[in-house]
Amino acid sequence: MNKFNITLLGTGTPRLQADRYGPSSLVEAGDEKFIIDCGRGTLQRVFESGTPITSIGKVLLTHLHSDHTVGFPDLWLTPWAFERKGDFQVWGPAGTEDMMAKLEAAFAFDIETRPLHDGIEAKDAAICAEDIRPGVFYDRKGIKITAFEVDHSPVNPAYGYRVDYEGKSVVFSGDTNYCESLIEHSRDVDILFCNVSGGRENITIHSERDKSIMKLHLMPEDAGRIFDKANIKLAVYIHMVQHSDIIDIIDRTRQTYQGPLKIGNDLMVFEVE
Repeated sequence: MNKFNITLLGTGTPRLQADRYGPSSLVEAGDEKFIIDCGRGTLQRVFESGTPITSIGKVLLTHLHSDHTVGFPDLWLTPWAFERKGDFQVWGPAGTEDMMAKLEAAFAFDIETRPLHDGIEAKDAAICAEDIRPGVFYDRKGIKITAFEVDHSPVNPAYGYRVDYEGKSVVFSGDTNYCESLIEHSRDVDILFCNVSGGRENITIHSERDKSIMKLHLMPEDAGRIFDKANIKLAVYIHMVQHSDIIDIIDRTRQTYQGPLKIGNDLMVFEVE
């Protein structure tokens, strides 16, 4: 079987942490590579993983919040400066094409002037962006990628992604609350990489702002219900909006799910076998 690996590039949140960069994951299926979300420090983690930075040219965005996109300009332009070739492909929900067009405009000076002294071509900085709808949008080289809507309301649309390759499958929840579509698309998958929100009202959540943010993400008990109903083989928390410690998150997940569970950390690698 060809390689099917997932490397967690960033497992953090907007909160600054030295050990957890912004949300981002690298999917390697055969000879294809995809980045899912581009949070703070994505390119640095690609480099630290040992992956050639010029080999990255495909990005999937779950939604357009800044903590999932702020690392994109670095991932796009720095490898180009080191002679990455070809269009940079980006897929995401409605608004992705507009965001990418505006980034190209914002960095027009760099794109126009760097070829004059770095021996690279402006055409290789082009972004080929596509606003996708739910369903299969990538089906090549035995890799099938499906987008599905999740509940990150009032952020709409927001997507999760399922990647199928050689009889194996993984799902990335994106940012979501409890929703049936995540259960449906995660059924019997090998790994579900999932967001989670840890905190308890009147104990660790002290403001209306905190409560509002927490409601955008899965509480551990609800995440556990999804894991159990979907009959997944392994659950991995990768984007933890924490107002409580990891032990508390695990204990609360165990109230509704007894199966395999891991806490993701930056640069952790999963071989899908």
